[in-house]
Amino acid sequence: MRYRRLLVYVDASVIGGCEDEEFKADSLALWRRFVEGRYTLALSAHTMRELEGAPDAVSAHLDEVPEVYQLLLPDSEEASELAVEYLRQGILGPGSHADALHIALATVAQVDVLVSWNFRHIVNLGRIRLFNGVNLQQGYRSLEIRTPKEVLEYEEDV
Repeated sequence: MRYRRLLVYVDASVIGGCEDEEFKADSLALWRRFVEGRYTLALSAHTMRELEGAPDAVSAHLDEVPEVYQLLLPDSEEASELAVEYLRQGILGPGSHADALHIALATVAQVDVLVSWNFRHIVNLGRIRLFNGVNLQQGYRSLEIRTPKEVLEYEEDV
């Protein structure tokens, strides 16, 4: 039986993690899965803006993934409105609009999982539950939010 490739939304922390000693091993292991076409890399225009000032070594990782294994998600009014709703409901403060937008873009695109190393605002059990509560209220499905390490561990158990 052939399964559909996992669609994985990646925020800038994961791409930067490829060059960070603490997160490098798991970030690069996930990145290899994109390069090999085992997973599809979902990038947003928002993530690309966040990477504009990144060191060349970080940006170079984007060139490693064949375009056929990438999906670029454009900005959308729908995602912007959902991000504002997360802020309105107090899940994140007004200074965290960028993080809320990552969650909203991934939700609207119906990715399989969003991966991040941002433990304070994104990969945080309490906030994940609140994001998903808003998602369900607004007619969206729940969003899986994990670290790269969790996605890799899950794969090992299959």
